[in-house]
Amino acid sequence: MARVGVIGAGLMGTACARRLMQAGFEVLVYDIEEAKRAAIARLGAQAAASLAETVRACAMLVLCVFDTGQVEQVTEGMDGACDTAGENPQPRIVICTSTCDPDRLAALAARVEARGIRFLEVPISGTSRQVGAGDGVGLVGGDRAVMERAAPVLDAICLRRYFLGGAGNGSRAKLAVNLILGLNRAALAEGLVFAERLGLDREAFLDVARGSAAYSQVMDVKGQLMARREFSNPQSRVDQSLKDFHLMLEQAREAGQELPFAAVYARMLDDCIRQGEGEWDNAAIVEAIARRRTS
Repeated sequence: MARVGVIGAGLMGTACARRLMQAGFEVLVYDIEEAKRAAIARLGAQAAASLAETVRACAMLVLCVFDTGQVEQVTEGMDGACDTAGENPQPRIVICTSTCDPDRLAALAARVEARGIRFLEVPISGTSRQVGAGDGVGLVGGDRAVMERAAPVLDAICLRRYFLGGAGNGSRAKLAVNLILGLNRAALAEGLVFAERLGLDREAFLDVARGSAAYSQVMDVKGQLMARREFSNPQSRVDQSLKDFHLMLEQAREAGQELPFAAVYARMLDDCIRQGEGEWDNAAIVEAIARRRTS
């Protein structure tokens, strides 16, 4: 199997690296944080000492960084994918799994084409735990031919995926999916808090909700975390969710569409950030709701 580079060893980067290693790929991982490089090495991946080392060694790169600016930096910045693209006989494929600004990603894909980069956006729907278990869903934007060339890597990371057309469309779909998912989390959190205020046990009520017409998958993924208030071992973080909701609201403003529920949810995530809960699992939205007491 070919060597694949993974840039970013956070929750999603680690999950992707695990999947690739399980599929038999040689995986080289770089992260700016030394502790994360050490952690990924303990899992069996090779830890690169620099971004330049990773991009020079790998014709295919999987980006698992935080936001659009970091994607642009890793792709076009010093020692990034474009800097060394000419050293490889075949065009380098860059697969971006991060949730990003759709318009900026589409512009980036167009810019780097002339520099020997084939850019494919594949934001993944699912928590890092779901991706690690093979249950992530890829939302692909870009050139279909590039997607087919990258199929072995994509099969390892997310066997289920949808091709949505040109670059930018994957991120547009991901933002819409995350909007629905976030509001599902908020509804579950508010229902659990409401039931508790009425004198019911959170965990016992969660079982009732699962068996009711209100059931949604978020109850299985986040329900116990909310019921037991277990947020310190995140599958997806509060600050990541807030970044995504800011992107949704920006895109909605440009499209002339109000998102009233999304705006409220973003304010609740802001409250979590102010309380120092930014790196907690985003199930911590239940804490923001529980803090909203009448006088």
